[in-house]
Order: sequence, then C-alpha cells, then structure tokens
Amino acid sequence: MSKKFDKNISDIANKLVGLEKNINLIYAFNGTGKTRLSVAYKNATKTNNGGSHSGVYYNAYSEDLFNWDNDEENNGSDINLKLTKSNLNQYHPLLDEINLQNKLASYQPKFDYRFEYFEDLNDGIKCIRFYNKKEDEDDDKGDVEQPESEEQKTENKNEEIDIPIKISRGEEQIFVWSFFLALFEVEGWTGDEKQSTHFFIDDPVSSLDDHNIFVTVSSLIDLIDKHFKKRKIIITTHHIGFFSVLADWLTRGEKASRYQQQVDIYKLKNNNGTIELVGPRKEVFLYHLELLRVIQEAKDKDQIYVYHFALLRQILENISSFLGVRNFSHVLKEIGFSNAEKLAQIVNIMAHNSVFRYKLIEPVPDNKKLILEIFDAIQNKYKFVLHA
Repeated sequence: MSKKFDKNISDIANKLVGLEKNINLIYAFNGTGKTRLSVAYKNATKTNNGGSHSGVYYNAYSEDLFNWDNDEENNGSDINLKLTKSNLNQYHPLLDEINLQNKLASYQPKFDYRFEYFEDLNDGIKCIRFYNKKEDEDDDKGDVEQPESEEQKTENKNEEIDIPIKISRGEEQIFVWSFFLALFEVEGWTGDEKQSTHFFIDDPVSSLDDHNIFVTVSSLIDLIDKHFKKRKIIITTHHIGFFSVLADWLTRGEKASRYQQQVDIYKLKNNNGTIELVGPRKEVFLYHLELLRVIQEAKDKDQIYVYHFALLRQILENISSFLGVRNFSHVLKEIGFSNAEKLAQIVNIMAHNSVFRYKLIEPVPDNKKLILEIFDAIQNKYKFVLHA
C-alpha cells in the first residue's frame, strides 16, 4: 500500500476517534482497507493513551492467532488447533469455559472441544482439540439390555475413544469469535481502568448463513447493550446481509429507543483511489430488500423458521415508516388483510427475542402459512425487485 493510502486510513481512524456517538456501524466495500483501519485506530488510540492499549479488538489478526497442527507424521491422529503466544495468553486462565460454551451453543455446533494448557497455567492455552459431538444415549433406556459378544465389546470400546478432528473453516471462525466474546468478559483484560474505552470489531464471522447472521447479530447486541453507555463500539463488515440486519436492529429493533441518540451508520468506500468515510446515513441502505431476499431464499428452500417472523416485522416496520404511518398493522391492511390488528399481534408475539433468537425452530403449519401469506402479499402489492 502507498504512503498516501496509509495516511488516508490514518486520517479516517483519527476521525473515528473523535466521533461523539458510541455505536458506529460501518459497511466497507471490498478493497477499502477495513482491517487496516482497525490497526490505524489502535495506533491512534495508543498514541492518545501514552503508548498503551485503551481498548480491545477483533479482526483478521485475532483469527491468525489460531493455526492448525495437522500432525502429519502420525497421520493426523493428534490434530489440534494451536494458539500462537501473545499478550492475551495471560488472560486464558481467567476465561469462563461455561460462558464460552453458552455463547458457542447459540450456533448449534456439531463438535465438542478441550483445552490443553501449558504446564505453567499462567502461559495460557497451548492448543485446542475438537471432537465429534456425541449423540444423546437416552433413546435406548427403555430397552432390555442384551448380553454383548466379545466383538461388540471391542467395537464399543473403540467408539468410546475420542479421536480429534479438524473442524471446517466456518466452524473454526464461529469458535474463535465465541472464544473472544467470552474473553471480552475477563475483567483483567477489559474491566474498568484496563482496556476499557472501546471495542473495534471487524467482520466477526465472515462466512455466514442466514441463521448464523442472526446469532452473531444477537451476540453483538448483547455486547452493545452491556457497554454502549461507557465505551465506544465500532463494527466494520463487508457482509451486506449482516450489515443490514444489525443496522435494522440498532435503528428499528426492540431496543432501538435505547440506542437512538448513540448510533451512526457509515460506508467506507474507495472514490478514485481515495478512501472515504461516508455518512452518517447520507446514503440509504435498502435493508428491507435484504430481509425480503432472505425470506424468499428460505421459501425457495422450504426452510421457513420461527425467526422469519422477526424479519417480517422489520420489513413491515420499514414500509410503515416509509408510508408515514405509526403502526405496521396499517401495512397489513394495505396488502389485503382484513384482520390486520390481530395479525399484527401474532407477528409481534412470534417475533419476540426469546422466541427466535438462538434456535432453528420450525413453526407450526398455520404459522408457516401465515409467514408465506404475508410475504407473498407484500411482494404482490409492492413488487420489490430481489437480487440473488
């Protein structure tokens, strides 16, 4: 990169440091240097803090701390994910593993894991081994046990031996993000009078399906809700679906009224070789189109879940805002539902955070039918053009 580019990014970092609002969401087009921006922001805040870190970060360099040892000499019999030593190792012994498991559980992983610490615990985690998640063994409790042959005993014994596996790249990213979410809660690292002025998070999980988008957004809403009054939170991403959902939740979601004086939304874009931070909100993002596309794709795959009620409510609220009406029941009337008030109540109940947040729950047939009827009615009325 040129010196001009570096100065350009540094200027934007300094601009971010000076922003008054505590929640800043930035959509970054490819090639605009968002990871470099997080580094420039770190350098700027260190300069203002006597050379010491004042906040914490999650970016590509965080993921680079985790590297696979494929154990090729032994045909992969002890494959594991090694952690490169860093200043973070000192906080590993303080990590709450139950907290990590809870954060990871939201993604419904198909693996288990175990930490191996260095001999001196203060040196932190040496590596992580992953294993296939064991199925529940409760299904056979009512059966009468039959005597096992010697051959069956040998087979069962072999099955009980945990064999390390290599999880996929997507699973690895989810694990690392969950690991850092738990690490963010270690008081020794992020507590008061420590690195406690800001979070800078760049593309927490870059490979996301629709379900994981909502889980990751939920995890960030939790982080924001806990810290936004005292700390600056900057989130950058190139993922338009993730950006759209998070922006919509921050500005129109259940807790939007808490954040409305503290949220700004930007674009980072390359304008003829010059990187610009555009905003706040100078260019309209069509969030509703992204949400409609998600439901259309779910419809095409016959994978409708309860959380799609939450998307419908966001879409209806966006349309009602555009039409200048207060309640989205008006939109339901506009698209042909005579029982609009009752339907609005159902959508509100089913869209509630606790219903859709963490699990891929299939709706009962009547509710699935309702999701599709409302979606089709919206499209028939407004004829939104959805791109793949």
